[in-house]
Amino acid sequence: MNKLFTKVGVVVFTVASLLFTVASPAQTPAKNYAIVIHGGAGFINEGNTSKEKRAAYTQALNSALEAGYSVLENGGSAVDAVVAAIKIMEDNPLFNAGKGSVLTADGKVEMDASVMDGKSLRAGAVAGLTTIKNPVTAARFVMDSSQHVFMIGSGAEEFARKMQCESVNPEYFITPERRKSFERLRQQKDNATAILEPVVTNPEFKFGTVGAVALDKFGNLAAATSTGGMSNKKFGRVGDVAVIGAGTYANNKTCAISCTGWGEFFIRLVMAKTVSDKMEYQQLSLEDASNEMIHRVLPGMGGNGGLIGIDKNGNVVMPFCTEGMFRAFKKSSGEKQVLMF
Repeated sequence: MNKLFTKVGVVVFTVASLLFTVASPAQTPAKNYAIVIHGGAGFINEGNTSKEKRAAYTQALNSALEAGYSVLENGGSAVDAVVAAIKIMEDNPLFNAGKGSVLTADGKVEMDASVMDGKSLRAGAVAGLTTIKNPVTAARFVMDSSQHVFMIGSGAEEFARKMQCESVNPEYFITPERRKSFERLRQQKDNATAILEPVVTNPEFKFGTVGAVALDKFGNLAAATSTGGMSNKKFGRVGDVAVIGAGTYANNKTCAISCTGWGEFFIRLVMAKTVSDKMEYQQLSLEDASNEMIHRVLPGMGGNGGLIGIDKNGNVVMPFCTEGMFRAFKKSSGEKQVLMF
């Protein structure tokens, strides 16, 4: 009888141990967590960026970085972290997203945003918003509170308002600096025929998309991107930001990516997803996959821009093939950088 109870006890102990072992990974935070952000790439160099403006961008990037990192540090999700960081940049007129977005050929603001959860592969995106204060929150609601992935225009705005997203007068987004830039573009080119030319050749222009990618304490990845689009755009043009897999992608198996640059090329290359695929199917590192796409494939097609990325192990990348890119990262190890050139 004693032997029987002993055997039963061993079995119960073994089962309990197995259950504890299986449950532990979901309950025990990972050691690594980090966030990476960008504020756009393009004609950014020391010659055309004053000391005062460099200081302003450094402070703005740092504020967004710390907002996202604080979420991670306190045990929040990667999705919450990237949305928190992007909202800070959408509210800052220095960036081409939310307040401070560039103007279309009609002198209006049309904004796009997207977000993706690497754990579930759920995603949400919006395009052509004109009144929603923080487009990234609308994209988050599309992901979390609808059966859809992509909403556009008035329908997206109606949905966002029903989700209690803050709505503002369209004039809120237009800053004096953006208005001046718009007027200069109109004077330089014939608006009836120019669509992309002013954007590509104007030395003042930068691809002002903002983005964030993060790895949280529980090993989950997320990515989000937001933009006012391309200066002087026409005909309801939408770039890569709102296209899941082009400007934004996250997968716990591989990485989280947010892109900035000439969107048409990023769409054609399915840039963000291609980096992930190269890691998954070609067994490339995040660094090698990103460098191949940004430094070889993209310029080889005539495009330019950059991306930020983080993999499931917390490795980060920030490659670009333009003169500069506003970018920053912070890791749980304490390592931190805020860079422009």
